[in-house]
Amino acid sequence: MNMAESLNLACLCSTLQADVLHQHLSDRTEQGAGHLASSRPHLLSATPVFVGARDAAAIRAAVAALHRITALPGYRDLALAQTPEIASLVFGPQGAFMGYDFHLSADGPRLIEINTNAGGALIHAAAASAHRACCSPPDWFGVPPDPAAFERTVLAMFQDEWRAQRGDRPLRTVAIVDDDPAGQYLAPEFEMAQRLFVAHGIDAVVADPGELAWRDGRLWHPRLPAGMPVDLVYNRLTDFYFEQPAHAGLRAAYQAGAAVVTPHPRAHALHADKRNLVILSDDARLAAWGAAPQDRAVVRAVVPRTEAVTAAGAERLWAQRRQLFFKPAAGFGSRGAYRGDKLTRRVWSDIVAGGYVAQALVPPSERAVDVGGQAVRLKVDIRAYAYRGQVQLLAARTWIGQTTNFRTAGGGFSPVVVLPAPPRPDRHCCAPEPAREEATA
Repeated sequence: MNMAESLNLACLCSTLQADVLHQHLSDRTEQGAGHLASSRPHLLSATPVFVGARDAAAIRAAVAALHRITALPGYRDLALAQTPEIASLVFGPQGAFMGYDFHLSADGPRLIEINTNAGGALIHAAAASAHRACCSPPDWFGVPPDPAAFERTVLAMFQDEWRAQRGDRPLRTVAIVDDDPAGQYLAPEFEMAQRLFVAHGIDAVVADPGELAWRDGRLWHPRLPAGMPVDLVYNRLTDFYFEQPAHAGLRAAYQAGAAVVTPHPRAHALHADKRNLVILSDDARLAAWGAAPQDRAVVRAVVPRTEAVTAAGAERLWAQRRQLFFKPAAGFGSRGAYRGDKLTRRVWSDIVAGGYVAQALVPPSERAVDVGGQAVRLKVDIRAYAYRGQVQLLAARTWIGQTTNFRTAGGGFSPVVVLPAPPRPDRHCCAPEPAREEATA
């Protein structure tokens, strides 16, 4: 067991400073930390998650390698061939807030899935920087001390997306769009994004797509200043190809290139469709497409073997189900995903008929937390928020259950503490004591 694992199972420190969190959220949301705690009690964990430097470096290398591989013409053509035509449109933006989710195994991090409109980054950054160092030396605790620094990175990302399609024209207006945004679990983050844009001179609204109007070749929202159309849409919809009737205006504006949309259908097709995990599992195909040997080595190490569920292979996969995890190709947020050992025959028939992939099961690592004076072990995954192949922020999510959720006491978003190097056990508060050797005659 390495030092990070030892700390995760032995250190029960609660490191979240409520007063600092209150200040950070009061500066960024109207209702502040009190409302967040009462309405979403399991969104933010008070306990950090420790990650070894080698695993953190492997995650960064994986994100960069995956980004390069998805740019290969052979990969691109195959990924786009299995998605709607709207995904073939190219306007320049790469897609904001990519999320790469990993489980930590004994052999290093393993990629579980990729998401294009990964939520929670702004909330997590504000909360993570409210944690204090619980160990000595304090410089172990590598949490960003200032959430404003991450917010500058976020703003630069959106400005890069804008320039990729519009060049040097000024970005004047942004619509942050989701279905019923006020009812979304991460609704406070929409307000945080809105305030960030406004603080930098950009008019911004949080909007339901039904409030958008496609008129005279422009996209409009009534709460923006008169005569100013929507320049950029920060897209949080899970209708990834804008197929629902309520999204017709946004779809028309995107297809016409009248509004910069990020993340967009092409980003989802190239990165987040779960069938892409099947492609990434095929090393011979990656080699034939010209993937660099070092990138192929990284991908072999981090991507669990994945295959499409078909009627022809159904009985074999059913027999192997206890070693597999099943996901719908267009799924998100763990919806419709199943551990094989939890399956019933009724659900299995739906999986065989429903466009699923089967991924080699990689159990999540664990984090012990203090819940009501009792040590409870929660499951852990690590999310890397990234842009253009570069990791911007690491976050952990802790939970109990079959899939990731925000319904677990003591769980939620946890700051990631990357350990720089294995220290001596006597240099910090939480490492287990070395075993004592009995005297011998």
